[in-house]
Amino acid sequence: MWEEPNISGKNGSGTIFFSGCVLRCEYCQNHVISKSYCGKPVDSDSLIELIKALEADGVHNINLVSPTPYYPIIIKALEKYKPSVPVVCNTSGYERVETLKALEGLIDIYLPDFKYSQNDTAEKYSFAPDYPQVALEAIKEMYRQVGLPQHNENAMMTRGVMIRHLILPNNIDNSYGVLELIADNFPSDIYVSLMAQYFPTGKETHSELGRKITQEEYEKVSSYMLLLGLENGFVQELEAADKGYVPDWNML
Repeated sequence: MWEEPNISGKNGSGTIFFSGCVLRCEYCQNHVISKSYCGKPVDSDSLIELIKALEADGVHNINLVSPTPYYPIIIKALEKYKPSVPVVCNTSGYERVETLKALEGLIDIYLPDFKYSQNDTAEKYSFAPDYPQVALEAIKEMYRQVGLPQHNENAMMTRGVMIRHLILPNNIDNSYGVLELIADNFPSDIYVSLMAQYFPTGKETHSELGRKITQEEYEKVSSYMLLLGLENGFVQELEAADKGYVPDWNML
């Protein structure tokens, strides 16, 4: 229930979390699955069964979270069975364009992160110095495939790209840069989801990440987004910076 309003709606988003993220962000709030590979193995047929079970629960969409290493299985599953609700690709943004092209026609909604505008920051926190360039080209390809967000009569997103950005403490210049890249490369009515949910997990190795973002940081970045003309989308409340919103991975 904790995705953006046009993704979660009243019935919730049918999330399927994949372990083993392609990035190694030191501050990851889902480090239990991103780095520890918990969960259970599935093949394309058992993935289809998971999708069907979520559909039966009445979810608004099938939300594939951090799916990048598993695209061959996902493609095979979606070629066999196309759900009756939109399929969401919920990704770090660190994607190969040629891989995304293989997903064309199978994904309805792309929900990518755009984490960094600065190469040194991307290397420092996620060991991916080419992240800004890779993510920008990847999101351009996502936009080519599905375009601007479209919604149904219930204000639920049915197609399109919505770009997420997580504000990090002591890094508002990085956030400014990300918003500038979005404004310079996409239509002004692109949806941007500005996220304020950062909190330290104790896994950080850089001291500047050892606190939540401040009210001042939050207001500066959200104001700059509007100043750039990016008025569509969502700005997450500071109250979201709470570990209570992290799923209980022990249920797996």
